[in-house]
Amino acid sequence: MPMKAFDSSSLWRISQFRKARNEGRLHLEGDGDRATLLPTTLLADLRRLQSEGADGDVLEVIAACVRNHEAALLYLEHGEFVWPVTLFPREGLYHSPHDALELAASLALSGLRLLLVEPPGVRAPGHPMHERIAGDDKYRPLAGLLWAVALHGPRSVVLGEIGGRVAYRLVSSHAKELPPSKGAISSTILRLERQSASLGEIARWPGMSVERASRLLNALYLCGALMVTRSHPAARNAPVGWRGLFGRRR
Repeated sequence: MPMKAFDSSSLWRISQFRKARNEGRLHLEGDGDRATLLPTTLLADLRRLQSEGADGDVLEVIAACVRNHEAALLYLEHGEFVWPVTLFPREGLYHSPHDALELAASLALSGLRLLLVEPPGVRAPGHPMHERIAGDDKYRPLAGLLWAVALHGPRSVVLGEIGGRVAYRLVSSHAKELPPSKGAISSTILRLERQSASLGEIARWPGMSVERASRLLNALYLCGALMVTRSHPAARNAPVGWRGLFGRRR
C-alpha cells in the first residue's frame, strides 16, 4: 500500500536546524521567560542514560520524561528533516506540527534519532500564564505519540525498567484509553486482559514475534496500561540469545 503524501513544510531541514543551533537562534523571539535548564530529576535521568550510552535512544528519553512527569522539547531527526515535539506528561499531551500516528502512516519512524533535549518553548493549554500557549490544533493526546514511537520507532527491545525476569498483564481499566489497534496487536491486547505472560510466551502468540511483543509491551507501559510482575508464576527472562535480554539496544 503506498504511503500517504507527507507535508514537510512545517519542519526544519537538518541543515537549517544545524545552522540555527550553531548561531544560537533555535528559540522563538519573545520567550525570555522560558526556563533555560531542564528540571533536576529529569537531568539526572538523562545523564544516567548518557553514562549507559542510551542518551540517543528516542524511546528511552521519552520514557524518562514520562517517568519524571516533566515537560521537555525534543528535536528528532528523520532523514533530512527535524521534527520538534514537546511532551507534557502531566497533562497527557504533546505539541507538534504533525500528528504522530499520521506521521507513522506516512514515514518509516525507524530512522528517528534524537538530536537535542531542551526545556519546552510552549506551555500546555490551561496554564495560568497564557503567553506561549500555542494554537489548540497543535496539541494532541500523548498516548498517540507514545504508541507510534514505541511500535514503529528505532527501539526494538523492551525498555530497561520493564526487562528481566517478569510477567506482563494489561491494566484493564486503561484499555479504552489506548489508540485503536487491529490484527495481532489487537488480539494480543485482549489476551493480556485475561492472563499474565512472559515476553517469550507473548512472542509465540499468533502474529507476534519477540520484537513485535517487545514493541507492544513498551507502548502499553508508556501509556500506563501495563502491569509488570516479577513474582508471578508466569515470570520468565527474555528468550535466550535475544539481544534485548537486558533491555538495552546496544
